[in-house]
Amino acid sequence: QVQLVESGGGLVQAGGSLRLSCVASVRTFSLYAMGWFRQVPGKDREFVAAVNWNGYHTNYSSSAKGRFTITKDNRKNTVYLQMNSLGPEDTAVYYCAADHIGDHMSSNPNLYGDWGQGTQVTVSS
Repeated sequence: QVQLVESGGGLVQAGGSLRLSCVASVRTFSLYAMGWFRQVPGKDREFVAAVNWNGYHTNYSSSAKGRFTITKDNRKNTVYLQMNSLGPEDTAVYYCAADHIGDHMSSNPNLYGDWGQGTQVTVSS
């Protein structure tokens, strides 16, 4: 089992930026694909971005493409989500997730076996 701890959330004005981090406590982190999802109360968890095991390939939701960047640092056991041009619609709890199939960059949350506790992002208008 992979333990994941997110950080970097907070309150930001519309148009601002945040960088989320997710540290994994597993020796084989380099083998995992990683994803970021978000969720607002009363709605399903929504895919944001994913990266493959070596960090060379990524997948983004249409709302994230062009504004968000996911990166994976296998030396630091960390995956990042750089979020720019934030708007109130980006307000949510953001979760990172691990997929032991390293070539996946899936938007399906059911394919991810391990999840962090989430970090709140609030964008004020």
